[in-house]
Amino acid sequence: MVMGPTCGMVLADLGAEVIKVEPVNGDRTRFLLGAGAGFFPMFNRNKKSIALDLHSPQGAQIARELCATADVVAENFKPGTLAKYGLDYASLSAHNSKLIYVAHKGFLPGPYEHRTALDEVVQMMGGLAYMTGRPGDPLRAGTSVNDIMGGLFGAIGVLGALVQRGITGKGMEVQSALFENNVFLVGQHMMQYAVTGQPAAPMPARISAWAVYDVFDVRDGEQIFLAAVSDAQWRVFCNALGFDDLLADPLLATNNARVEQRESLLATLRTRLAHHSAAELARIMEQAGLPYAPIRKPEELFDDEHLIATGGLADIRLPDGANADAVVKTTLLPFTLAGERLGVRSHPPAISEHANDLLQELGYGPAAIASLRADAVIA
Repeated sequence: MVMGPTCGMVLADLGAEVIKVEPVNGDRTRFLLGAGAGFFPMFNRNKKSIALDLHSPQGAQIARELCATADVVAENFKPGTLAKYGLDYASLSAHNSKLIYVAHKGFLPGPYEHRTALDEVVQMMGGLAYMTGRPGDPLRAGTSVNDIMGGLFGAIGVLGALVQRGITGKGMEVQSALFENNVFLVGQHMMQYAVTGQPAAPMPARISAWAVYDVFDVRDGEQIFLAAVSDAQWRVFCNALGFDDLLADPLLATNNARVEQRESLLATLRTRLAHHSAAELARIMEQAGLPYAPIRKPEELFDDEHLIATGGLADIRLPDGANADAVVKTTLLPFTLAGERLGVRSHPPAISEHANDLLQELGYGPAAIASLRADAVIA
């Protein structure tokens, strides 16, 4: 629902022609409610759509014909599923040795590969939920981190395979998996244990490396994150806020000393900062060159001045649902090439929007296409 589409979106944003093969009734994410309502429009821009019934011999044949024209085939099915339709790597590469095939799975091959995985499943079993929540209260991260990053790693693997193909003339299979992605994310905590012998505590209960590195409740019920992560920043922090007594306190002279006094220091700072507004503290911290952050909700980012000024948001037209044809803003990939963001060339497609054109490119005439549609092989 997210992992494979993310890989395709990355490649599409980079300029590839990406053909999305959907079920005849459309990708299920087109119709999700609640937290899934944004999946399809978020991850399917810059793609063409054809809706096929892979269960029918004709539909599977059309899919194989499409794959025969491709440099890269990306899939996001359970292990063994596509072999039933001749759409697995072994079947397709037998006819095209240059094919690059990227498979997005729950687990890389091994004891767990038969399991059904979801982002939340691997977060729970892979230590991320433990690290995110409070002790005894595992909590998934606030976005589809493994699905999205798993798709990114799939795309990175494809780009590496393309380079290799340029050298060897041969394609290869690339595999990316949710669980292994999650383990990579928590690798820093695993390494902490390997280096120190001390298990990493969940983030809400961790021993902070810095004394001032926290969220503060301030005036009018607002919150703001403030940080001072070096002795130099501590001096600037105290001078900017007029905390001469704290700066002069020998018990707070170094970062490690402040960490030892962190509980009492934070209590003091919370009392002193409570009467400030978040905007006032933001202004002070910005002028002093110190790290800070307002606490934002996702919907508030549509009005973020930096995103607006730098072109970090782009228009797309919604293809489905009650707001179909409405134009909304979407987020772009977070990098530039030659100083330019990679933009939206085409809106998320309607179901099978490009079927006629794609089938004609494969040599199907109008009568054959009409027959396929009448037999519900295509939408």
